[in-house]
Amino acid sequence: MSEPRQESQEFWRHAAFRELGLLKARFREHRYDRHTHDGYVIALITEGCERVRVGRQEVLAPAGSVLVVNPEEWHDGQAGADEGWAYRTFYPSVALLSDIAAELGQPNVPLFPQALLDDPELVRLLTAAHAESTSPEATRAETSLLTALRRLILQHGDNDRPAEPLDRSGSQRRFSRYEQVIEDGLAGEIDLQGLAIAAGVTRFQVIRDFKKLTGSTPATFIRDRRLRRANRLIQEGASLADAAFAAGFADQSHLSRSFRAVHGITPGMFRKAG
Repeated sequence: MSEPRQESQEFWRHAAFRELGLLKARFREHRYDRHTHDGYVIALITEGCERVRVGRQEVLAPAGSVLVVNPEEWHDGQAGADEGWAYRTFYPSVALLSDIAAELGQPNVPLFPQALLDDPELVRLLTAAHAESTSPEATRAETSLLTALRRLILQHGDNDRPAEPLDRSGSQRRFSRYEQVIEDGLAGEIDLQGLAIAAGVTRFQVIRDFKKLTGSTPATFIRDRRLRRANRLIQEGASLADAAFAAGFADQSHLSRSFRAVHGITPGMFRKAG
């Protein structure tokens, strides 16, 4: 007789920072498809082990470690051990971490060069911040989160990096055009030929450009942007059916399948969290 899957997930908003989402989940069979976020992912592994590809590196994150994914970094996730993994995750925006960094005297947008962190004190602080995120005492919830993020930024952020040089390669210039075409056409059909015509290249060049700059295919990138639009519309109060249509999904079921494959929760759970 096989063991039960024992998968669970819960998503909510922080009591003091309503734009900050939090997830508590346990997975054995679930696999996250490759995707990005426009903000950060800070995941505290509490049980088992997760296997994650972040950019072009692959890491095994055991219990007691912290995973950090920077904005726009492509990543996935799956069980790294037979028992799966459990974790508690924060999804802070770039604006939130940038404001905290500025208060700490750090002028740059925080970036974290190491995806896997071994820092028992950070684990302790993140555990407290996650547990107190729903505290009726807003000041307590705010203080515990700021304390944890302060350590993350000061101990693990790339705070002394110089300004990044502009990438003036042909791939980068073309990619800006691809992004605009995709954004303008999300509600309809988008194909390689349309992207190729917009940039004045072949369809094979389009595929090479996406692989070079994102490590993924055009189809994966388009789905990622469809999900971002659906997320935003749901947060703004749109029905799930309307959000699915406006973001270019075939129907609400298609949105739900894609949403769970990337976020680990359903669109309904996301909407309920407010």
